Formats: sequence, structure tokens, C-alpha cells
Amino acid sequence: MKKLIVNEKYNEKKLNQFLFATIPELTTNLFYKTLRKKDIKINGKRINENITIHTNDEILVYISDDFLQSNFELDIFFEDDNILLINKPQGIEVTGEHSLTTYVHQKYSFCDYKPMPCHRIDRNTSGLVLFAKNEESLNILFDKFKKHEIEKHYLALVYGIPKQVHKKCDAYLFKDTKKSKVYISDNFKKGYQKITTIYNILEKRNDNTCLLDVQIPTGKTHQIRAHLAYIGYPIIGDGKYGINDINKKFGKKYQMLCSYILKFSFKTDSKILEYLNGKEFVLNNILKEQI
Repeated sequence: MKKLIVNEKYNEKKLNQFLFATIPELTTNLFYKTLRKKDIKINGKRINENITIHTNDEILVYISDDFLQSNFELDIFFEDDNILLINKPQGIEVTGEHSLTTYVHQKYSFCDYKPMPCHRIDRNTSGLVLFAKNEESLNILFDKFKKHEIEKHYLALVYGIPKQVHKKCDAYLFKDTKKSKVYISDNFKKGYQKITTIYNILEKRNDNTCLLDVQIPTGKTHQIRAHLAYIGYPIIGDGKYGINDINKKFGKKYQMLCSYILKFSFKTDSKILEYLNGKEFVLNNILKEQI
């Protein structure tokens, strides 16, 4: 996030003129994408238009500093001849312009085959993202994710403490692509898809928060964030599904959600990746420091 104050030179100029001059790494596409997502505030109000600005206006641009740095360094957690595991920071998408994939391709530009992501996590969710370093591995891993033979665990810091230590929650989810938001229902409705969210309490805290280990066998867009909020345990820092007063209380601007475990549990032929079967990759202390 960048905090900027408009000087006299840009009084009554368009917002994009000021930002392009102040943030050299900002591209036109990224600027308009940030506007569409209302990730720019002027004097405390979110905007979605290239408006005229004035002297002393306070502008907040919610783009990760890492995302804007041309010398962005990949946090490689594990690598061999077939796969690449990267610990993704908050504020950067897995695919798209200036995404994690962009930086991976830059680093491996000398390779005949540039590593490709096998799954995605939200822009403001941190943690492990798996890339394939050759086409055969990519096809195998796509198949394994589809068959639920790769186990993904997320760590979530939520407000409130569930009565049950372990619970499997079933519901239905509707994705509104126009609003970039999903809705949850206990009952089936037209356009809704069934979802399952499983959580285990890892740690209870004295401030009415707790750490949950979460799995989502169904893996729908925003499922963890929306479903946990729906059952009364919003993720702290989540501006879309969480509670703003709670987020402010804890001083969190991004959801405290991290993809922290990838476990390979192959039940069918995995060919050149058979050596991964049974392996588990875990973000331990790195994650606890963040959350």
C-alpha cells in the first residue's frame, strides 16, 4: 500500500497523471484494474473513476509494494526438476498482468518450458502455490487436483471461537461475477453449487480469536472467506466478507488467510511424479509470524 499527498503541481489534474509520475512501475492496465476493484482511496473514500484531484488530497493505493517492485524476488519454498513451490505474498494475483506467474516467467526466461501454475489462491491470500516445470508434470498435477489427490490446508485467523473443535460444514454457494462476490445459503437455490468446508481449531486466543486449519474439498471462489463469515466466524482483515470494525480493531487490511500445507496423496498412477506421493510441504514458523 502507498500513501501519497497531492502537491500543487498536480492540482486539478487527473488522478492517472499524478500516479504515473509518482509510481513509475505502475502500468496503465494495472491502474485501471486497481480502479475497477476500488483499491484506491481519496480522502478516505474508495473511487472507481479517473477523477480530478486537488492539492493536499490524500491518496491511498492498495497495491503491494512487492507487486510494484521491478526487482520482485520469488520466495521459493521448494524446487526440483518437475515442480516449483512458491510462498506467495499478499497483494499479488497468481495469473494475469504483473502476477506471480509473470515473475516466474521472468526468472525462468532461459528455459524452453516456463513453469505454469497448477492452481490459484486469492490475490490477498498468502502461501504456497504449486507450479509445474514441464508439460507432463502440469497435466499430471491438473489431474491430481481434479481427483482431490493433492490435499490443501489453509490457516485462518477468525473472530469468534467455535464451540466444536472439528466440524464439516455443508452449504450452497452462488457466484455473482458482476459484483465479484459470492453468497452462501443453507438450502439449494437455482444457480447455487454445493460446497463443503472442514475446519479444526488449532489455537484459541484470549482476544476472542482463534486459528483454524481449513480444508475445502469443493474449492470454489472465495469459499473459505464467505463460508466462515456465514457461520459466524469472519476472517480478520477480510474487507469483503469480514466486519470492518473488527478489522480496524486488529489493524489488518488483508485477510489473515494462508495456504500453508500441500500434501500429495496419490491414489492413481502419477508417472514421473510418483516420488512425491506421501510428501507434505508445510509453512511453519514463517506463517505463525505473519498471523
